[in-house]
Amino acid sequence: MKIVVIQGPNLNMLGVREQQIYGPMKLEQIHAQMQEYATQNGIEIEFFQTNLEGEIVDKLQECYGDADGIIINAAAYTHTSIAIRDAIAAVAIPTIEVHISNIHRREEFRKENMIAPVCTSSVVGFGPFGYHLAMTGMLQIMTEIQAAQEAQAADQA
Repeated sequence: MKIVVIQGPNLNMLGVREQQIYGPMKLEQIHAQMQEYATQNGIEIEFFQTNLEGEIVDKLQECYGDADGIIINAAAYTHTSIAIRDAIAAVAIPTIEVHISNIHRREEFRKENMIAPVCTSSVVGFGPFGYHLAMTGMLQIMTEIQAAQEAQAADQA
């Protein structure tokens, strides 16, 4: 199983920017914890961060046929990007969106979420621990998909 983790704009500044909202943890520390969880569970994991919307779209498209699951924090693009929404829908891969802060308790413009309707699930407001929750959720989703595929194959045999 392969999971691709896509991080959007300004997440490379975690640990520096607005610590009262995002906490002191750096993106590299979050990724190290995710890598440890992936290794413990036999999951291949790939990390990608960009500040550019088009690069997120390109990465999502690259996941088609290459990844079993996507964990994405589209950051500010969550609220504005129809292109990212359409790319998630197009690849039709289980996708969990993560937001470190509770976007529903923040500014009004952050309450508009363009990508949630095409994501399998959302993890919001748990700080960096949200990425661990997303990994656990993705592992469960993958287990359920595999079980369904095995049951279907058994029925056809």
